[in-house]
Amino acid sequence: MSLTPEQLERYARHIMLREIGGVGQQKLLKAHVALVGLGALGGPAALYLAAAGVGQLTVIDDDAVSLSNLQRQVLFGTSEVGVPKTEAGASRLTFINPDVTIHQKRERLGATNARDLLSGADIVIDGSDSFATRFDVNAACHVLGLPLVSGAVGRWSAQVSVFKSGLTKGKLLKDRLPCYRCLVNEAPEAEETCAAVGVVGPLTGMIGARLALEAVKEIASVGTSLAGKLWLFDGLTGDSRTVGLPADPACAVCGG
Repeated sequence: MSLTPEQLERYARHIMLREIGGVGQQKLLKAHVALVGLGALGGPAALYLAAAGVGQLTVIDDDAVSLSNLQRQVLFGTSEVGVPKTEAGASRLTFINPDVTIHQKRERLGATNARDLLSGADIVIDGSDSFATRFDVNAACHVLGLPLVSGAVGRWSAQVSVFKSGLTKGKLLKDRLPCYRCLVNEAPEAEETCAAVGVVGPLTGMIGARLALEAVKEIASVGTSLAGKLWLFDGLTGDSRTVGLPADPACAVCGG
């Protein structure tokens, strides 16, 4: 796969990076990323992935744009209130970069359709705000052997990790990477969604961009992966830290 003169100009700042270069940019152009949720996290992640030249984006969301979304969901505008998020998002992403093919899936991902929706992707980004959805995405990625880039925000704090348990199935415990259920074994009785507790708008853009960054690193095979680690950020203080996350031998998904 050779880059056209237009692509050489569009992606010049990537190609100048020795870690990416022409080979890495070709990997991005050939890659297929599935985004679960096209809201506060999935929206900015999709914007940066489209701009980066990721060849295919599958956007999965059953919701429509609402006025309360616009405080933080920068993929959409006021005139798009009431429009399906997949439709409005696909239009914006194609406007940013016509190189990218957008596959719209206006569905709610669940246990019965997760594998079908995610099959064919090279990597998955989960920006959902439901533990049930996160559990279903995680289980499907484990079975399909897909890397999962996962983020969560609430109020002023956030977390990001990469889960690759599906790539280390069958290995000894010491060599296995954790899945999302190793981090969150069971859903809490009361979910603290953004609708329930609030969230500062710019934080979601920051974390969405971080999800895109981790996906680019995984696709181009550069830098240090967040697999086996959890990055935590406090927006009130600006402090962040990274902690280790081992595989749980008793995990309901990847244990045993």
